[in-house]
Amino acid sequence: MTTTTSHTPEPEGLAGLAGQAEGSARPGRLIQNEATTEIPVHLLFRDNPDPVAVPLKPAIVARRQGTGEQPRLRRPAQSKPHPAPEVDPELVEQSARVLPGAAGVFAGACGAAGCLATSWWAGVLPPPVLEALRLPASVGAGLGLVQWAAYTGAGALGLFGFGGLARGRTGRAWVLGLFGRYRGTVRRTGLLWVNPLLLRRRVDVRLRHWRSEPMPAADGNGVALRAVVLVVWRVRDTARALLGVEDHETYLRECVEAALARVPVEMPGGPRGSIEAAAETLTRLVVRDAEAVGLEVFSVRPVRVEYAPEVAAAMHRRRIAALDAQNRATVLTSVVDSVEDTVTRLTVRGLVELDDYERKALVKDLTVAFCAGRGESAG
Repeated sequence: MTTTTSHTPEPEGLAGLAGQAEGSARPGRLIQNEATTEIPVHLLFRDNPDPVAVPLKPAIVARRQGTGEQPRLRRPAQSKPHPAPEVDPELVEQSARVLPGAAGVFAGACGAAGCLATSWWAGVLPPPVLEALRLPASVGAGLGLVQWAAYTGAGALGLFGFGGLARGRTGRAWVLGLFGRYRGTVRRTGLLWVNPLLLRRRVDVRLRHWRSEPMPAADGNGVALRAVVLVVWRVRDTARALLGVEDHETYLRECVEAALARVPVEMPGGPRGSIEAAAETLTRLVVRDAEAVGLEVFSVRPVRVEYAPEVAAAMHRRRIAALDAQNRATVLTSVVDSVEDTVTRLTVRGLVELDDYERKALVKDLTVAFCAGRGESAG
């Protein structure tokens, strides 16, 4: 047996009325070019007990003129790090050529002996010198052109030998230059011979610490402070330190002052770890700026922080007011606890029966009495 199901087509008039009713029920668009996204209902009610979290990005809406929409959200622009100063490739420390001090002593002795021999040859040595040196008397050729040339050569050799003698010390170095050009650095110790024509500039390469004078600083709220910092540093590249900047110690002082202007420093007793964080930030900034001139900075640490003179009096009054308010709050809490304990004991033990009016009057009188007693004891 076959069952035939027939579908009766709906009249066009009824379909049109249904479409008009649906169109009238839907509200009109409030914003031109509005676009909506349909969200399936079954995604909101899932039977899965552990649904997979889907990361959602924040919606970003472009602002259209006259629509009242919110402006586009933009990420704050990140500040670019301050570039480190460029380093002159020619100013790189290199070892200078020096000779042992024995070479200079030998050259100087040869020059002195040559001058003595020329004087004996010219016959200008007095008899006492001849007797002291046990030299035979010379006929004496006189001071001619040849004798003066011998004097000049021997004297130059002696001056060149003795004039180049130098003593190198531990923790000290020489930066050598010739006619404004860097010729090398001497870090050796002991008796040395250095070309006497070279210009020598001594530099201390030991580990040094510098305690600054009070420098301007500020805390996280912008309150003016004065900070004394301790800087541990040394000269790592002598060529850059002496030739790359006019005065490397002044440059280091200005680097520390510039870093203090950018890093907030807290007073002692502030948030825990704030001083250590400030010291690490200061060290990082100063290391980056001082590296270009051959300085090696190990630590920059605030050792004393105090308020600036122009705000010290105001901050002192503020601190006294805060302590006074804290003391008043402590006294008030103690008085309230004492009054509550007294009233509770009286009523619980059945010593008195009080209604609301009598209870309020008793609390008032006890509060006044306890406050007066605390004031007398404090005075």
